[in-house]
Amino acid sequence: METSNIEKQAADRLLIGDCLVVVSSREVHLPGVRRLRRLTPKSVAVLLVLARNAGQVVTRDELFAEVWPDTMPTNDVLTQAVTQLRKAFTSSESGSDGAAYIETIARTGYRLLVPVSWQDVAVDESAGAVAAGSSAPDSAPLADRDKPLRTARRRVRRYLLIAAGVVLLASSLIMFWLLWMRQEAADTNVLSSSGTRVVGSPERPYRLITSSADFETSPALSPDASLVVFAREKAGLSSLWVQSTGATTAAQLLEPPADASDRFPAWSPDGREIAFARFLPEGRCDVLLVAATGGGARRVAGCDGTEMLSFDWSPDGRRLIFGSMTGRYASRGIRMLDLASGRWSELSYAVGPDDFDYAPRYSADGKRIGFIRNPQVGDLWVMDADGGNATRLTEEAAEMRGWSWLGADAMVFGRRVDSESRLYRLEVDTGVLRDLGLGDAESPTVSGNGAQLAFKRNQPRFALVRYPLGDSGEKPQRLFASSGRDGQPMVSPDGAHLAFTSDRSGVFALWWGRLEDPDSLRVIEGFRPEARQPMDWSADGRSLLVTGRDDDGEPGIYEVVPEQGYWKRLPVPVREPLQAIYGSQAGTVLVVERGEDERMQLSLFERSPAQWRRRASLEGVSQARLDRAGQRVLYTRLADAGLWQVDAMLTPGSVRELSGRAPSRWRYRTWAVSGDGHVAYLHMRRDCLSQLTVLGSPERSRCLDAGRFSSGNGLSLAPDGQAAFVALAVTDSSDIGLMPAPQRHAWTPMGAAKWLPWLRKPPS
Repeated sequence: METSNIEKQAADRLLIGDCLVVVSSREVHLPGVRRLRRLTPKSVAVLLVLARNAGQVVTRDELFAEVWPDTMPTNDVLTQAVTQLRKAFTSSESGSDGAAYIETIARTGYRLLVPVSWQDVAVDESAGAVAAGSSAPDSAPLADRDKPLRTARRRVRRYLLIAAGVVLLASSLIMFWLLWMRQEAADTNVLSSSGTRVVGSPERPYRLITSSADFETSPALSPDASLVVFAREKAGLSSLWVQSTGATTAAQLLEPPADASDRFPAWSPDGREIAFARFLPEGRCDVLLVAATGGGARRVAGCDGTEMLSFDWSPDGRRLIFGSMTGRYASRGIRMLDLASGRWSELSYAVGPDDFDYAPRYSADGKRIGFIRNPQVGDLWVMDADGGNATRLTEEAAEMRGWSWLGADAMVFGRRVDSESRLYRLEVDTGVLRDLGLGDAESPTVSGNGAQLAFKRNQPRFALVRYPLGDSGEKPQRLFASSGRDGQPMVSPDGAHLAFTSDRSGVFALWWGRLEDPDSLRVIEGFRPEARQPMDWSADGRSLLVTGRDDDGEPGIYEVVPEQGYWKRLPVPVREPLQAIYGSQAGTVLVVERGEDERMQLSLFERSPAQWRRRASLEGVSQARLDRAGQRVLYTRLADAGLWQVDAMLTPGSVRELSGRAPSRWRYRTWAVSGDGHVAYLHMRRDCLSQLTVLGSPERSRCLDAGRFSSGNGLSLAPDGQAAFVALAVTDSSDIGLMPAPQRHAWTPMGAAKWLPWLRKPPS
């Protein structure tokens, strides 16, 4: 190992092995390589310290003291500097290896392994020969030898810049010409008498292929996108219909038995069969297969009639893949049914005690399975086809409304946002999420060839209605009428005030008004309330606890004094709050939250200006209400239907089941507690679309409206239990929409392809 004469630092050129370093310009010249490398100032400083101690170990502390004096740098900055030096000394053309120049001494520092020496430009010929990669001596200075080459490079760069400018100018002229031609084409439209153009409404990106007065739901596209099968609901029952994706009339696939409903159709991969569920009286359910041309259906499995049943085909068409099931056929996780043998097989993957995995589907290449975990407040997940590498893709704890694969690496899904459902495209590997611009859309399905997307388009308009529950003969009363969508009506404990959410102003917001004074109605601005959980009144009726989001989309809990229009965000120490209610004791708040482990729980907090202290928690809670009369907390669970109670302090030993079936998992928010402690549940029956059932008091139950649906995200009862405040659909319908499947956005240079349609790839 040679030492260096590094003390001679009056010169500017330093030979490091076979490389020449020009210190003033921070350039590194490698033998046989035309393009020079340029170092950062800190990398040069590190090199000089190593060169002064060539062949010796220089510790990290010494390098920090020399190069970064009077600072506190991290190890990363030194590592980056050494990495740059090694890259500068590496040449694939010459075969040199930067790691052979600088050695890393584990847990200590670095050592320069090659000889170093300062070179005098005027008299030293070897450095120039080395830097130029020439075998013959050359006494000309390196800068002089490189001057013609540098001049040629500048000339080439100049020509390239001129050419780029010409191309840019030409493309701008072409775009201007095309815009001018589009304007000329627009002038051929119909003109008014004054000469002003009459411009039509913009074209929708989709078209509706059904338009009946019935409800069309659960669309499924055939693999070749030529047919769509859907469920048509009428008079409380449902049947399956098939229609061409062109403008044709739908035909009934098969006639279900009396009092039975057929739902959830799914095409086989070859397009020859359709799997579906048949719901029978008394909660019975079968999964059947029928030929795509109709005819007799054959039973392949039983189910318990749950509204969250889900299944799809395997890529080879030999099995059905099922989501979580309950009842006699219960299975916490995803499993397979072999159609030939009728045998079930479990898919081995991690499933939590409160998890309910819904709508499992194979990707187009069959290598992955996607599913929704807990669709009421859930996220999209993906895993390998064998159950490995299960990964959560979204982090919204949203109310999911169906999903489908877009090829092998993207998904389209529906989720409730404010007062509507919207469709989104999700890139599986990158996590990029895009709004497809389709409002009032859910239940997306993509054809097997990836060409078409069908979805359910639903445009209900909800109004606030006060339904009397006594025997006075009083009629239902419309409250705070508007043309918007009103929801979550919450009456105050004194029965005088009503808070609700609405988009009546064009923006989804919180509203408040006095029931006896319609002119008192006002909007509470400054945050966006959540539509997935209702607000809660304080015992004195002066303030509200509301879950919502700020301008950055961050979730939080807000305490609102609506009559004054005042609100503040509470510093609740939880990661993702979903609901907040006032506790039974002054200064306490109950919060439903989703924690770091993605599990939901109900926590009791003691609040003070200084800090919030968690006093107790209860796992698996999806919604809670305080029964002040009974000093108990009533709650639903995420993984099971039914209703439970616990004392106001969340004592584990006080937990007791009140109802095993109501509320259902999907309608876990449509229940309320009256001032006297009675619980009312709003649900659907065949003969009544808005049935209010008082648990434990059937004589107080009644049908609110036989022909109209009620909202599924909250209601309230008058303090005396003599009235229910409900959001009722005054107009409602659903149809099937169809459009080309959204594709990944392609990169287009300078945006020229936007204006040059002939450059685009024609559809296959």
